[in-house]
Amino acid sequence: MNVQRTRDGQVLVVGGGLVGLTTALVLRHHGVDVTLVEKRATTSPQPKARRLHMRSMEVFRELGLAAAVREAARDLAEHDHMATGRTLADARQLPLWQPTGPGEQPVEASPELPCLVAQDVLEPVLRRAAEDAGARVLFSTELTSFAQDADGVLAALRDLAGRESSLRAAHLVAADGARSPVRAALGIPRSGRGAIGGPQVSVYFHADLSAVVRGREFNLCRLEHPAAPGALASVDGRTRWVFLANGGDPDRDWPALLRTVLGVPAPDLDVRSVLRWQPEELVADRYSDGRVHLVGDAAHVMPPFAALGANTGIDDAHNLGWKLAAVLSGTAAPALLDSYDAERRPAGRFAADQSSRRSADVTSEPDAALAHPFVLAAGGFQYPAGAFVGDGGEAEPVTEFAPAGRVATRVPHRWLGPGRTLSTVDLAGPGWALAVADDPHRWRTDGVPVHRLDADFLSPGEGLLLRPDDVVAWRGTDPTAPAAVRAELLAG
Repeated sequence: MNVQRTRDGQVLVVGGGLVGLTTALVLRHHGVDVTLVEKRATTSPQPKARRLHMRSMEVFRELGLAAAVREAARDLAEHDHMATGRTLADARQLPLWQPTGPGEQPVEASPELPCLVAQDVLEPVLRRAAEDAGARVLFSTELTSFAQDADGVLAALRDLAGRESSLRAAHLVAADGARSPVRAALGIPRSGRGAIGGPQVSVYFHADLSAVVRGREFNLCRLEHPAAPGALASVDGRTRWVFLANGGDPDRDWPALLRTVLGVPAPDLDVRSVLRWQPEELVADRYSDGRVHLVGDAAHVMPPFAALGANTGIDDAHNLGWKLAAVLSGTAAPALLDSYDAERRPAGRFAADQSSRRSADVTSEPDAALAHPFVLAAGGFQYPAGAFVGDGGEAEPVTEFAPAGRVATRVPHRWLGPGRTLSTVDLAGPGWALAVADDPHRWRTDGVPVHRLDADFLSPGEGLLLRPDDVVAWRGTDPTAPAAVRAELLAG
């Protein structure tokens, strides 16, 4: 056993999955020194999460990675449809859902379309990007213990060869999954509905079904064969698939059952893994404990019915990243970090509740509390408290998608200029921005860039102060207010 000297760093990220890697990327985007440790030797071998919502793609857009993510997602680029049938052989493709707004007008909610990409394909892209951005990424390295004091966190690490080392960081970010050892060590309880419905089985298999699905390509196909009703998810649309079934029995004859529900011989069918899991809704009772902060599944677990788990975690990373950077640079007081829990914990509860409401096991009756899909996919949640001033005058609706630039919400997307390459969502990040409806020169901003907009959500004489995560921090007509508001918010 070799105990090495203690290294120093600004932030230690524990967990090298989708959310942990995104956290490292966001922090490097803000110039923060980052070390990431992951006990596994490689990124995930399982497809896991596949759908990136528009808001997640906006985060990758800011990081300069949207094109790389879409390239990784090219296999599923045309697989937006749903399908249904007794077997795959007789399944029919369903029409695409087309979102509309008032007057049944089409809605363009984001500069980025959603994206289907398997997690085992995406994570290596993010790992390379994090390393290229200067993050110290250590796989095969486990956090064995940690202790925090008023000045930082001392973490004990061990690699697969048994070599031990330690790292002293100003903050620790736990992205270590639903069973989070870091959360457990802190004694942070979780609340929520708990188990949702019965146990499930995910069967990951390979079979060349490209000829079977040609012309009926889909993201998800619900199969209603009585032998094993469930859903078939495309991983690459050709040879990689995941079958999701109720019952939780991993020991069934899955090759035979799969051929039955597929309705084709599939002679090359190869079952790669069978995982038993239980849909749950649980959210940590606090997201921060001193200098330790929870993100992703460490903070919240939810059923997959709205594809919100990983996307909510990416939003966590985007929210926390700029705040940590501001505090570490001395631009903001440590009290700013209190807003991470104040904002993201209610957002996590909202996402978890909406995910559960979309489970047929909760209710089969129409649910008036269901949010419009774009509220979930385009960052339509309004923070009830946090790093902003004012309440925007009225609450952001959730059963409809009607973004209006209200305080504590993500700025509405509008294209700027004729080229349709720059969006209002691009104005902020990694710095602050001010969007105004009149002469930019009359506004006092103390160095924050000012952008004059002709946008329907701005009234004459109004300005919107945008945080680095695109959230409206203030709205008003006083040209001296933005500088004072920003200073107030950074003071915590």
